[in-house]
Amino acid sequence: MPKSSYLVTGGAGFICRPIAQFATALLEDRSPIIYGDGEQTRDFTYVANVVDGVLRACEAPAAAGAVVNVATGGRVSLNELLRMMNQIVGTALQPVYRGPRTGDVRDSQADIGKARALLGYSPSVTCEEGLQRTLGWYREQSRIPLSVLATI
Repeated sequence: MPKSSYLVTGGAGFICRPIAQFATALLEDRSPIIYGDGEQTRDFTYVANVVDGVLRACEAPAAAGAVVNVATGGRVSLNELLRMMNQIVGTALQPVYRGPRTGDVRDSQADIGKARALLGYSPSVTCEEGLQRTLGWYREQSRIPLSVLATI
């Protein structure tokens, strides 16, 4: 796998543009845009997993100075992500496919072996559960325009 960052999700803590854009589109009853064929994969992890990993690292002397990936260790395609989000929201919106973005990484997956060994880490929130929590947060923020939330 190419080296790249992993995508963290969770309420206002979004740094994951696909989830934010898909959530906004689905909740506004619009077809989301997918760049490329949608089969590119990412290791989406919920922010609680990252917090757990960081707290474990604070108490693990063996991890001092080590570079450790904290994620799920799995891969989800953008097409599968949209399918899961459609199911959670109760929609069946199809994506609009556009050409792939220049420089986009095709597949990204974290090796969490070192986190397991040094920290006793195991992701506690699955991708689907994280999406449920995140989409619930989006719904609760209904007083904020969804187009603004997608940029947070």
